[in-house]
Amino acid sequence: MWNLPNLLTLLRVALIPVFVVVYYLPWQWHHIASAVIFTVAALTDWVDGYLARKMNLMTPFGAFLDPVADKLIVATALILLLEVHSEPWFALPVVIIIGREIVISALREWMAEIGSRGDVKVSMIGKIKTWVQMAAVVVLLVATPEQPWLLWLGYTAIAAAALLTLWSMVLYLKLAWPQLKANSES
Repeated sequence: MWNLPNLLTLLRVALIPVFVVVYYLPWQWHHIASAVIFTVAALTDWVDGYLARKMNLMTPFGAFLDPVADKLIVATALILLLEVHSEPWFALPVVIIIGREIVISALREWMAEIGSRGDVKVSMIGKIKTWVQMAAVVVLLVATPEQPWLLWLGYTAIAAAALLTLWSMVLYLKLAWPQLKANSES
């Protein structure tokens, strides 16, 4: 359980309160510092997965914690950003992204209960979605009102992430549909 990939995943979780505190610090560069912390956390996602596969260090604990850590750091960042970007065109993607995570987590739990967890594995679209979300968060953390082009880029990226989020949710539901349908008929 205490291998390097799992420790990196735990680091990602441990960075969440640090990220929140730095985000609210009353100094000029807090947004850059919080973006750096978030970026480090995002990079540990890639590194821990790479190391786990490359060094054959995959564990049930890591398989559980890795997606949880991703969801926690992204949801935390989106909630913090919602305070600054409190417009409907930002709020709707945030609701879609967080709502999808709740739906898919519940779906995975239910599929595990019926012994079909392997039917709803992470897809490439899900991985792309995660990276687009993380890139959008970094851009929005760095962006200031004096940089409208950067805000536009962040809003565009978060909208793209929301679309990928919906697409990946449909793919998951499509994979689970035979089980959902069979269990509703019995």
